[in-house]
Amino acid sequence: MAAESKGLGNEVTIRRFRPEDAAAVTRIMEESPEAARWSKESYEASGGWGGMLALVSETRGELGGVLIGRQVADEGEVLNLAVRRGNRRKGEGGALLEAALAELKAGGVTHVYLEVRESNSAAIAFYEKHEFAKTGRRKSYYHDPEEAAVLLEKKLTG
Repeated sequence: MAAESKGLGNEVTIRRFRPEDAAAVTRIMEESPEAARWSKESYEASGGWGGMLALVSETRGELGGVLIGRQVADEGEVLNLAVRRGNRRKGEGGALLEAALAELKAGGVTHVYLEVRESNSAAIAFYEKHEFAKTGRRKSYYHDPEEAAVLLEKKLTG
């Protein structure tokens, strides 16, 4: 699973998350206050959860991004996607998302869902660029600070 990431000038490798990646993933998440907060221990344990999809992007041995998702029957969900601040807007997040969508589709997923903070217009634009459509809103979904979530969906059929 390798992908060329625009702007970085280097090949970005997309690979499965390994428990030893947990510390680097935790640091990436600390740079992403808009992402869901998980503990290092949760990342370490996530590989054993049924239906989980955990991918990281790596350039020259350094982790630059992470995507955590899951599959339940024919539905997929993106739970968390974050890229190091210095690697953003260069295609790395898109490479992670496309790799996850391809894997979910190969596993029989027909719809992928996710939630985004209502104020996170950059993330909403990113997902819309990747053909996700707004399907709803959840009032008071996020805490610290309290905020609504925008629901997004992408159909993988057709």
